[in-house]
Amino acid sequence: MTTNLNVAVFGAYGHTGRFVVAELLDRGYAPVLIGRDPAKLSALAASLSSSSSAALPGLESHQASADDPAALDWALAGAAAVINCAGPFASTTAPVVEAALRAGIPYVDVAAEIEANVDTFEHFAERAREAGTVVVPAMAFFGGLGDLLVTAAAGDWTAADEVHVAYGLSSWHPTAGTLAAGTVSDGRRGGRGVRFTEGRLQYHDDARPSLEWPFPEPLGPQQVIGEFTMADVVTVPSHLAVPEVTTYMTAVAAADLAAPDAAAPAAVDDRGRSAQTFVVDVVVRSGGAERRLTASGQDIYAISAPLAVEAVDRILTGRARATGVVSAGAAFDAPDFLRALAPHLTVGQPLDAA
Repeated sequence: MTTNLNVAVFGAYGHTGRFVVAELLDRGYAPVLIGRDPAKLSALAASLSSSSSAALPGLESHQASADDPAALDWALAGAAAVINCAGPFASTTAPVVEAALRAGIPYVDVAAEIEANVDTFEHFAERAREAGTVVVPAMAFFGGLGDLLVTAAAGDWTAADEVHVAYGLSSWHPTAGTLAAGTVSDGRRGGRGVRFTEGRLQYHDDARPSLEWPFPEPLGPQQVIGEFTMADVVTVPSHLAVPEVTTYMTAVAAADLAAPDAAAPAAVDDRGRSAQTFVVDVVVRSGGAERRLTASGQDIYAISAPLAVEAVDRILTGRARATGVVSAGAAFDAPDFLRALAPHLTVGQPLDAA
């Protein structure tokens, strides 16, 4: 078990970064605040000290950007791990992973960008494995949670014919970071769509299908956009032999995201969560058998914090199952991990096929 409780958070003052910092403090860790803007770092440290009911020790903070390796090295010195919350991850992942490897510490990020996650597996798998460290990309609502649910639902299956991950979001008020990341991803794809089929990512110009998904009650059947492809198409097939992975998004949330005047999330409780609710419904099929598992909660950005921090805690306390670049389902005991999220997430019993 680690005795070093310092965990660096790159992008600490961003929307998700603030949730991660708060979660680290709740778990007894000492977050090291890192970002490009010293004024925002100071403001975050001051707000945390003033809002805490207990006296906080002086929070360590460092100004550093992804394009400054020396500053990153200085910022990570003495940290036990780093959580990267700063997108677009196409620009920040590689430099922060490089810095983590130089520091000899685990790396976790909350990247939802498909191509950025592919890059992490392709460029760092061998180096991270040789270094004996753990790199976990997409340890967030998109990519991480779906992968844990699929892995738990699959149980003793190491292969499947198809996986479906349906996102039942009540709404989607995107952060500035989400919109920026979407623009970067769209540019990398040349405006094309992407799907995981026949065992690989394929880019296409086809229109996304619209269909009804049978979410369990109380949400019930909802119109969804099919092939609304998220990071699960990278994380799930990284360790489960499956040729088809499809993700879906409720039509109302997809419309919110695409709106030209999309509003940012607004806090409705003392934890800073928005009113947004979600249901994630996963179906795994193999031969004539089907396994299904569903989880629900509040605020897709807020839930990314306990996901990322629980991952770091398990790595630092020797509960990771592998080294190298690994997804949540490969790195951790998925059912046990989901049980640990009980204060933040409600996981239902496996449901019969609708």
